[in-house]
This record gives sequence, structure tokens and C-alpha cells, in this order.
Amino acid sequence: MDNKPLFYNEYEQFYKMTECSKAFKSFCQSAFGEDFSQDGFSDINQINRMLDVVPKCVDTHVLDIGCGNGKMLGYLQKKTGAYIHGFDYSQNAINTAKSLFAEKAEFRQGLIGEIDYPEGQFDVVTSMDSMYFAPDMKKFVSQIMRWLKKDGVLFVCYQEGDVMPKTENACTTVFAKSLDALGIPYEVEDITAETYDLLKKKRETAVKYKNDFEAEGNMEWFDLLMIQTDFVTEPYELFAEKMARYVYTVRKR
Repeated sequence: MDNKPLFYNEYEQFYKMTECSKAFKSFCQSAFGEDFSQDGFSDINQINRMLDVVPKCVDTHVLDIGCGNGKMLGYLQKKTGAYIHGFDYSQNAINTAKSLFAEKAEFRQGLIGEIDYPEGQFDVVTSMDSMYFAPDMKKFVSQIMRWLKKDGVLFVCYQEGDVMPKTENACTTVFAKSLDALGIPYEVEDITAETYDLLKKKRETAVKYKNDFEAEGNMEWFDLLMIQTDFVTEPYELFAEKMARYVYTVRKR
């Protein structure tokens, strides 16, 4: 991979760390309710929202964009019996996913905008904080809609204020404007307040496991958790001026 994408080296190191760090596993379980090796904001409540859109039938196929080490997909498979598919640019993440999940599973290393799948393959496509890496959002949304079966669902958790600049509301994000430009209707839920509470819990939990991170020699990851949650040291009103988080549900007609 000659032209490395944003945060590539950092994620290679991150997924290598998640394979052996007991402190990080315990942190994820305490902060998020399940260990999906989260480097973000997706707790079990956000993941469980997906269960409402995954068909409960024998031939359901789910694709996760930026699947990491596949643990979230493994959880969805356990709950629904679906075939799981994922791609990520991190080779370390994909290697782990392949080692963890072999039945009814396919994992590929690839980049948004370059990797492709057959038309109409998936019942559900998910993106948990990965749409930001699309070099052309409108083009990538069109590609995803081709991948979906008729009546398929695109489920997106999307944050503003860090990788993506904060815009006015859920209808003015780069993702929403791309949907509008393509004439694709969507439903959206604002979970900014929920995210503020989650980030506070994430910060408190990181402090709880600080000594464990230090004992492992993984203080750089503890420090990163502190940086990621620095916004919640101020009142919610100020946080909401700088950050926002939305859940989009897009149904292919």
C-alpha cells in the first residue's frame, strides 16, 4: 500500500495492541458493554440498534465498512445467524478477523473507493465511523447502494467535530448532503447527548484502568483515551457546539 490512508500506521499499531492487551479488553467491556476493540464511540446500545434492521433469515448477508478485527460483526452473527463480510485497510485487523471468524465469514483488506462487491449482495451495510475516509462521498454512497439488495439497509453512525468538521445539524453533514444530491431519502437520530454521557463513562473507565495500561507498557493508549475524551471536561452545552453524533438509516427502494 504505497499511498497510505489517514491514520494507517496508527491503526496498524492499535490492532496489534488489541490482540494482547488485557487492560484494553477490560476497558472496552466496562466502557462500552462489550469488547469490540473500539477506537471510538460505538457502545453496545448503538450496536444493538442494528439488530432491528438485520433480517432474521438463513441467507442474510451483512457488510461492515471499516470492520476492524471483526468483533462487532461476530456479535451480529451470534445474534442473527447472518453471513458476515468486512473490509478494512489495516492488515493487522483483517488478519485477526480471519483468525477469529471462519464460519459464514469473509474479510478483505481494502480501501474505500477501491474495493468492490457484486451488485445486490447485501441485506445490510454498516459503517461505524468509517464514511469519513471516502475520497468522494457521493460516489461511495452510490457504490454502497449498488451493493445492497432491494429493500436493503445502510446503517451509519457518523460523528462531526473531530475527523469531519462540525456543521449546523444532521441534514447538513457531508453524508446527508450526498444522500440529498442522489435523491435518496433517509431517517436520522441525533445521539449527541447520549454520546456525551458515553464519553464521560469512557474517560472515567480509562482512569480506572490506568495502572493496568501502565503495567503493560501501554500508556500511549491511555493517553490517547484522555485526548479522545477531553471534550467532556466542559459542560454539555459547550460540547454540543463543537461535536455532534448521528445515526442514519437509509433504505433502498
